[in-house]
Amino acid sequence: MNAAAEKSSRQQKDPERQARVGAAYALGAFGIWGFIPVYYKAVAEVPLLELLAHRTLWSMMFVAATIIIADRHNAVRALLWNPRLLVKMFGTAAILAVNWLIFIWAIANGQVLQSSLGYYINPLVNVLLGYFFLSERLNGLQMGAVALAAVGIAIPVVGLGEFPWIALSLAGTFGMYGLLRKTADIDAVTGLFIETVLLAPVALVFLVYWNVAGGAVFTERGLGLDALIVASGVATALPLILFTQAAQRLRLGTVGFFQYLAPTCHFALAVFVYGETFTPHHLATFALIWTALAIYTIDTVRRSRKRRQGASG
Repeated sequence: MNAAAEKSSRQQKDPERQARVGAAYALGAFGIWGFIPVYYKAVAEVPLLELLAHRTLWSMMFVAATIIIADRHNAVRALLWNPRLLVKMFGTAAILAVNWLIFIWAIANGQVLQSSLGYYINPLVNVLLGYFFLSERLNGLQMGAVALAAVGIAIPVVGLGEFPWIALSLAGTFGMYGLLRKTADIDAVTGLFIETVLLAPVALVFLVYWNVAGGAVFTERGLGLDALIVASGVATALPLILFTQAAQRLRLGTVGFFQYLAPTCHFALAVFVYGETFTPHHLATFALIWTALAIYTIDTVRRSRKRRQGASG
């Protein structure tokens, strides 16, 4: 019996232990994602594009080390010899870079609450993307949830004259990223490695230019800041690796519950730590979004139970 078969056998024999381990991985992944604004606040003095370039390069190096240790060279080699999949990865890499850029800008400019809203509505955006691009049908509860979310988003527009472009951009780019990755037969870690490899030449050009022009922060502000910049690779790749391990051990519905941990942490940081503006209009928006998510989650659990009952019957 090979190692993969032995691992699968162990998981089948001890599902409760695997669930506990999976929950620990999920808490680690979404906990890091939830408190990542603290990290980006700490490196706010680094110019946005320089930080994005470093995040790309250090993520590539960290994931490369992970692939070497896990002996996953074959997956990378197979992808590099698949032109059609590579073209798709160019698309996901570009969307990922835009998502990273918007998120880092939002944190640096005191818009953590907007990032929270964006990742709260992401599951509902995924529902709409599935409807328009994958011909997935919407049931009554899903349509109701999407309608409630739309009303919630409209409240600050009408009441405050504020269009939540950051939230919608984050949800939209991450949703499109997920849509493209859903149609690509590649695991998350290998995919991130290829995406960062594709982005690396652009990142290197920017970093060389800034160093020549004399505007680079890296190596100029002390070892402490340099270490934080290098840590951007770990902060990017580690939660994704933990998430992958969690997804292998938990039901998709269970992972779905954990995903709300990250935007909840963002919300708490924005309101209680960073003191961002939180008006009654914002409260109404989040209340409607939370209600929509509750409806969506209940519907997801109900349909998952029906599928299991149908499979067992």
